[in-house]
Amino acid sequence: MVNEIVAVILGYLLGSIPSAYIATRIAASKDIRQMGGGNVGGLNTYLEVGAKPALAVGIVDLSKGAAAVAIAYWLLDVPQLFVMLAGLAAVIGHMWMVFLKFSGGKGMGTTFGALAVLMPIYGYWYGFLIFLAVIIIPFVITRNVALSMAIGILFLPLIIWLLTQSKLAVTLVIILGVLIGVKFLPTARAVWTKSETKKEFIFGDRQRPEDKREETK
Repeated sequence: MVNEIVAVILGYLLGSIPSAYIATRIAASKDIRQMGGGNVGGLNTYLEVGAKPALAVGIVDLSKGAAAVAIAYWLLDVPQLFVMLAGLAAVIGHMWMVFLKFSGGKGMGTTFGALAVLMPIYGYWYGFLIFLAVIIIPFVITRNVALSMAIGILFLPLIIWLLTQSKLAVTLVIILGVLIGVKFLPTARAVWTKSETKKEFIFGDRQRPEDKREETK
């Protein structure tokens, strides 16, 4: 069980690498937790600091999930359950970073990285493409990143079940979805409160200027 325990702990520690915090300190000498929505992630870095730091954050966050799964599978050679748990631990580490007193991000970048390695190594690479499509299609329509990701996470258990018929895998994905939902809920509530209409909540800045003028009349 030593390798199994190491895989999970290492996954959590990898996820806890505070890439957004470090990038913001380097680029702006500020604390990302005190900026925008306070999220320690790529989107908040993009909105508050800039595209280049956000790109670096995105690459690192993807790599954290990918590395956790890759190390568990190839280096530690643990059973499938612990490979999945290592990926989940990386996401949890990103959400509650031990290096930042358990503050963190929403976990989507690390989730993508983990799934991008996890699904192909077990022969389900096309499932990952389906998952991406479920996110990209609503994003193209709405330009709402959070909503599109929420839709993807909502459909992920169904995708996993259709591919694997594994109750264990579906259970872990549901746990993942609940944790991400907990992180997204405060942001969703804040946006809902600020939005004057459901259309504005869904489409945000995608609304045409004339539509917004009509709503304010």
